[in-house]
Amino acid sequence: MMALYYGRSVAHGAPDETMRWAAIVVFVIAAASDGVDGYIARRYNQMSKLGVILDPIADKGLLLAGIITLSVSNWHYEFPVWFPVLVIARDAVIVIGAVIFRVLNEEFKISPSWMGKTSTVAQMVAIGFAMLLTTNTWKTRVIGVDVAFLDLPVVVAGFFTLVSGLGYVRSGLAQMHAKGHGEPQKPEDIL
Repeated sequence: MMALYYGRSVAHGAPDETMRWAAIVVFVIAAASDGVDGYIARRYNQMSKLGVILDPIADKGLLLAGIITLSVSNWHYEFPVWFPVLVIARDAVIVIGAVIFRVLNEEFKISPSWMGKTSTVAQMVAIGFAMLLTTNTWKTRVIGVDVAFLDLPVVVAGFFTLVSGLGYVRSGLAQMHAKGHGEPQKPEDIL
């Protein structure tokens, strides 16, 4: 909410830094509490079936809220359109895959990978940089292309998001083939 109010203040030409800092504090507390919660759950072996479902949903809610807000509001830096599309598409593909497994009455094991966790951290870093910095004038040259400083964490987060998404798809397809769903069948056997 604070992020949207800050975006409105920027659009009106009078940025309210109190709102910006409030948004940053709320985001940092939410991100840190998620990390601490996960650490405590693993350290003391306090995982529950509900927690295993709700934790990733909370992660995605936090990240998507930040990414979408910074993509459509008037912050000093707005995420390029491809970034929220990539993040949302990856998550949608994972959910659709899980639904397909459910329709096929198959057990689906999706375990967080180090690439997926790196993707989450990279997305949080990209959001954090976009919220903290009020200027994006520093540029560097990467492979012959001028790149603004704030574009670097977004590109890194985008890379890890894409690679982790491909990894989850690969894992899902492997599980489908292991259950025999990837093998050709006669039409009368399917019905």
